[in-house]
Amino acid sequence: MTHDHRRALLRAALQAAERGWPVIPLRPRSKVPALHGERRCPGTGDCKGGHRTFEQRATTDPARIERCWTAGPFNVGIATGPAGLLVVDLDTLKPTDKEGTPDGAANFLALCERAGHAVPATRRIRTPSGGEHLYFTAPSGARFANTTGTLTPKVDTRAWGGQVVAPGSVTPLGPYAVLDDSPVANLPEWLQKALTAPQRPATAPTLPTLARDTDRYAAAVLHREVATVATTREGGRQAELLRAVRAVGRFVAWGDLDRATVEAAFTCGGESAGLPPAECRATIRKALDYSIRTAWPRRTA
Repeated sequence: MTHDHRRALLRAALQAAERGWPVIPLRPRSKVPALHGERRCPGTGDCKGGHRTFEQRATTDPARIERCWTAGPFNVGIATGPAGLLVVDLDTLKPTDKEGTPDGAANFLALCERAGHAVPATRRIRTPSGGEHLYFTAPSGARFANTTGTLTPKVDTRAWGGQVVAPGSVTPLGPYAVLDDSPVANLPEWLQKALTAPQRPATAPTLPTLARDTDRYAAAVLHREVATVATTREGGRQAELLRAVRAVGRFVAWGDLDRATVEAAFTCGGESAGLPPAECRATIRKALDYSIRTAWPRRTA
């Protein structure tokens, strides 16, 4: 680790603090806080009067930051709750995700469009994996918690109880870098409502009976995908329906599943998730037409 890189990390910490965002040290080239947990608390220093959490220990004090980042090449974490921030984390796809699965950026775009709004213009950070962090100022007095997939699949949020890695930090995959240095926007009202709306309990779909000679693997995939659609929360339902139908469509092309049965099954799943019947039918028809047209021959599957 060069001296110049250490100085760059120190600058990154100081720049965040200048914005009023308390920072904590993260392990070098990592996203993990370089602070002890409650079980290993030594009861000294900041914790002399009792264990202090990372949010309580996060600081904007330039002198403390100088001492800390001079001592080691720590990455920089921003304690989002104390900073008054809510950060939307748009995840990329993992190698284990099915082909055709929409990533966080696509799902968030669809969420915004369904809400009747463009993707908000705000400060954007690119993560080493190719994802994005969108920074928003939380409403005064609000206390949002972290979420994982609550808004829509592959979209998480960080607020109280969470932290994000500041630009300038580096992991083995690469650096965190500023994509858009626009002023941090206020959290849109529609997004606030989406984060605080009570989640409707999922309704188990009633699936049509499959023929006795239906391929067992094809049937298992159909049941799994329909169940996934049925339990998808508002904000990502149509995208999930489209993805799931495409995943099953190859079995229709191969003759393992009857098209009418698949359409009926996914209609049940989509309606259980709260989608209008007409919207379900249109999405299913479009997805099946595409899958049947583009399905690869069985021998290469």
